[in-house]
Amino acid sequence: MDRFRIKAMNMIAHEGLELFDERFVVSSEESDPQGIVVRSAEVDIGCYPSLLAVARAGAGVNNISVKQATEKGICVFNTPGANANAVAELVFIMLGISARNIYSAIDFCRSLAGFSNEEISSEVEIHKANFRGFELSGKTLGILGLGKVGVLVANAGLVHKMKVIGFDPSPAVENIHALDPEVILSRSMMDVIRQSDILSLHMPYNDKTRGLVNAELLRQLPEGAILVNHARGPIVDEQAVLSVLDNGRLNRYITDFPSGALIDHRRVISSPHLGASTEESEEQCATMAVRELIAYLELGIVTHSVNFPTIESIPTDNVHTRLIMINKDVPGMIGFVSNSIGAHNINISSYLNESNGIIGYNIIDLESGISAELIAEIEAHPGVIRTRTILFA
Repeated sequence: MDRFRIKAMNMIAHEGLELFDERFVVSSEESDPQGIVVRSAEVDIGCYPSLLAVARAGAGVNNISVKQATEKGICVFNTPGANANAVAELVFIMLGISARNIYSAIDFCRSLAGFSNEEISSEVEIHKANFRGFELSGKTLGILGLGKVGVLVANAGLVHKMKVIGFDPSPAVENIHALDPEVILSRSMMDVIRQSDILSLHMPYNDKTRGLVNAELLRQLPEGAILVNHARGPIVDEQAVLSVLDNGRLNRYITDFPSGALIDHRRVISSPHLGASTEESEEQCATMAVRELIAYLELGIVTHSVNFPTIESIPTDNVHTRLIMINKDVPGMIGFVSNSIGAHNINISSYLNESNGIIGYNIIDLESGISAELIAEIEAHPGVIRTRTILFA
């Protein structure tokens, strides 16, 4: 039995890698993998001629050229929600640190090393007012992006007795169902921004959101507001943020994405991309990514893909071969492949098709084998991007 070649990039949690059994060969040195599981390393799709799928152990896929992958018929997976709790917890940890000036207070206490207890007590009484902060309770928390993380942050805001208002241009029904009914849903992004004492960003990073938080948007925030970015660094125009921090209009910028321009600013609190850096999150992301990859390679099943439609089908006992056809979403493809298979006297046991408006994905179960001649005939069609055959007999 041929084994699938898997390239593991970065330190993938062993709980995930252990799911690969004897049907897979896993190595960080694999030069021509059929599957890749990755965290944050850049994946150059063009370097791997046999590549079928990439599974990102995390939500963002900006380290993968999704457009190039789609053009080559390579499925790209992510793991939405697997690290959501870790990110949401960090948001409130960092908000608490900011609101109560904890970072400065800790530095102050450390500066008292070597003092006597009496001297420490005296210094504390003299200087503690310098670290006076504010409570989150009663503040308005605005959420831009109500995905898995955004919903958790919104619900947690209510626990902290905040008024919470959120906006998402295309919310998923399952996420909205998880949203506490006390969270106010706005139809306008600007309406959220204008009301937010604290504005927290939780949208994906793409061409539409790059530089979304610019000078014009920041001018709409109430004076003295706090901006929180645990989404992706480039969503925020750093120079625009620095400008409003310097003139005092923005009280503070909390970000999980440090940079040279931000890191030494007294009103910026940076953490080193810690959003998903918990043992629990790394384990859940790794296991979810590996399960997605295994299901795709072995059965052609697609779940949580960012470029292919969701499609699931378990073959019955009479299936000899599963033909996967990945095509451009153009008319006539189902009829074409069905007629081609029928012309070769092959019986179709079942046919499942899904589309996301760009890619058509077909799972065609056959009761016998399929010849190389027929595969070549199908692949010659200008609408076909790629085919795969999976044998069960």
